[in-house]
Amino acid sequence: MTTVSDILTFLDSKAPMAGKMGFDNVGLLVGRSQAPVRRVLVSLDITGPVIREAADWGAELIVSHHPLFFELKAVSDAAMEGELALSLAEKGIAAICMHTNLDAAQGGVNDALMAALGGAVTGVLEPDTRIGRIGELPEEMAFGDFLRQVKAALNGNGLRYHDAGRPVKHLAVCGGSGGGDIGLAAAAGCDTFVTADIKYHQFLEAAHVGVNLIDADHFSTENVVTPVLRDWLQAAFPKAEVRLPRVHGQTARFFC
Repeated sequence: MTTVSDILTFLDSKAPMAGKMGFDNVGLLVGRSQAPVRRVLVSLDITGPVIREAADWGAELIVSHHPLFFELKAVSDAAMEGELALSLAEKGIAAICMHTNLDAAQGGVNDALMAALGGAVTGVLEPDTRIGRIGELPEEMAFGDFLRQVKAALNGNGLRYHDAGRPVKHLAVCGGSGGGDIGLAAAAGCDTFVTADIKYHQFLEAAHVGVNLIDADHFSTENVVTPVLRDWLQAAFPKAEVRLPRVHGQTARFFC
């Protein structure tokens, strides 16, 4: 019988937890390591609806990208993180979280994002952390065409962007909050940078350095890794059932 510990060990082999950033909190965050697992729900986040879906389906484990908590000091219903942890424990569902280690891992978030956008990885955007990727499209594209391709590939509700007036060929990506890497993308010779959570001054920076900048939403730029996790787990544990949630999606909406 597959256990929570078996799955944790496997995930550590694919995205070593030693590669996480210092602030991060990864690994088995809720549950018993030797509990048997027959069904696994793979989600970008652990939310109330995701927990309810897992319980209704009979899953014993949720594997997520975003940690359930970072610095939880009390497991009570006084805060969202405590309430979610209580709900998992009460329902007998374990939680494994793979965050910045999965961002950096080969085949993880950023490789999946580059692949989804049609690019081939040629390098790493942040050498120290291995987070972010540099790549190339097979053929040069007009920026407007690339915007449409990004929105369709990530199934997003909308995009925020700066058009530097350049066609798209040399691409940088960083799933999630990558606005601090605009300078790195420019220095690497990239004409376009796709990431999320861009602030006003970062759009100004993109204009200053002459890089096309696309804010494609935090959820959309990282959710590309959940099918990867599902497929890894299904191949490694063929007797288990592994699926993605049906209730979790992009939270941001755009009123136009």
